Amino acid sequence: MIVDVDTSDDLFRFLAALKAYTSYDLSDYSDRSLRRRLSKVLEDERITIDELLLKISQNPAYGEHVVESITVNTSEFFRDPALWLLLRSRIYPKFRTQAYLNVWHAGCSMGQEVYSNLMLLNELGLYEKARVYASDINVKILEAAQRGEYRYRFNLSYLDNFDLVINTNPLNYEEKLDIPYSKYFRVDESRDLISIHSDLRKKPIFRCNDLVKGVNPFFVRYDVIFCRNVLIYFNAALQNRLFEVFYRNLYPGGILILGAHESIIGSWANKFERLSQVYVRKD
Repeated sequence: MIVDVDTSDDLFRFLAALKAYTSYDLSDYSDRSLRRRLSKVLEDERITIDELLLKISQNPAYGEHVVESITVNTSEFFRDPALWLLLRSRIYPKFRTQAYLNVWHAGCSMGQEVYSNLMLLNELGLYEKARVYASDINVKILEAAQRGEYRYRFNLSYLDNFDLVINTNPLNYEEKLDIPYSKYFRVDESRDLISIHSDLRKKPIFRCNDLVKGVNPFFVRYDVIFCRNVLIYFNAALQNRLFEVFYRNLYPGGILILGAHESIIGSWANKFERLSQVYVRKD
């Protein structure tokens, strides 16, 4: 059963129902992305758009379930190794003289990025001074992030990224390090499971947050903000509002990290200096 959301009216009615019966407003999400994800929900649930809207009106909890289905995103360990090598060699070293380092993962998904960052910070001697915060709109995904358990076979190829980033010697790229996976997580092939060690899982503060509302959920300023592969789901107006939020909540010289296919355009581009996927706040 393949269901397409063909009309703007269907999408408008869906967004109106969410605003009326749940706490979510997805009106600034990309229409193309919403149509695709809503069509998948209709297909998975095997219902029509009218049946979906009726269920949302009768049961707001069902509306929450639909939003969770639409906002599920995937993540990977050390996604885009070149970025992590840039952080290791040129970005993070400048924070060594600071008393502390505030990091916010905005839209952290299932937490692989959070734990990857903690591993790197530990290798750089920045772990103890780091205060790491992570947020996502999806409560169930946040709970999964806090558990720190991942399918081994699904993530097997991403363990190569660990070696590319953690076992690279930044002082001599021809000399490889030999840091075992077991330093940070346990691999159980028989159970198809990767389990992040408890000390790493206890480090970040996780909190549910809807970026659409433009609120800093932790009420601190940051040295580093990760918001990777999130903005591609938002329209230009919402992206610009978030650039303002990020700029306002970064310390002078703080950095914003975006996804490989994301960039700052328009007037906000003048307020950051770009270095690949890293944007440094200007003053």
